[in-house]
Amino acid sequence: MHVEDFRDYCLSKKGVTESFPFDENTLVFKVMGKMFALKNLKRLPSQANLKCDPERAIQLRVQYDGLILPGYHMSKKLWNTVLLDEIPQALIIDLIDHSYDLVVSKLTKKAQKELADS
Repeated sequence: MHVEDFRDYCLSKKGVTESFPFDENTLVFKVMGKMFALKNLKRLPSQANLKCDPERAIQLRVQYDGLILPGYHMSKKLWNTVLLDEIPQALIIDLIDHSYDLVVSKLTKKAQKELADS
């Protein structure tokens, strides 16, 4: 998946903002102020970090050995690093959705309502 497609899809989700809080190369996507995706624009091969349910994270790492890895510079339990050019685009979209949904599910009820009303 090309970086622009990744960016466009993340930004199409409700309540999402993008920023460079760490450095000029690491693009971070947040929903209601909480990170759900990170993309280093310089790293090759192209990859992104996405939040994931711990059990599913392990299954994905086994199924896509070497293509989905424990999160680079992130909690290895909750984040995966996904090689974007090596796995099917439909799976990447599913993993972005999963990450976004996980973060939304952990928002306060007030923040969830704000998101729903926006």
